[in-house]
Amino acid sequence: MSPPPLKTLDEPNLEALVELMFLAAFADGEFSQEEKLHFVRSVESLTDRRIPQSTMDELIHGVIERLQKEGRPALLASLKERLASPPARKVAFSLAVQVVVADGVVRTSERDLLLEVAAALDIDQTEAVDLLRKLAAT
Repeated sequence: MSPPPLKTLDEPNLEALVELMFLAAFADGEFSQEEKLHFVRSVESLTDRRIPQSTMDELIHGVIERLQKEGRPALLASLKERLASPPARKVAFSLAVQVVVADGVVRTSERDLLLEVAAALDIDQTEAVDLLRKLAAT
């Protein structure tokens, strides 16, 4: 599953991808060094460094704030709205899985979050579990 060409990703899509990747990395309440490193590298690669660190910090702060105020279901609904196409949602989900497996351990809270994300983004649960297994095994 390869990401769409960078030129086709507009700001809302890029921001939604970054937010989802952070949400996945933070699923267990920790942002480990491995997760942070993978997150930063992925975001830099994805955005071709188009999102400055200050904007990334704002996005992360915004995710944490919205989680506290609105809860995860509202945040996931917002992500689904901004990631309007099924291919964009699948790519976003795949990137979220990659962030979670980056530290070599998939905790129950992380797995539960990924399945919740898959459901919110209308991704088949079997497909989601298969992708998680595949990426966790590598």
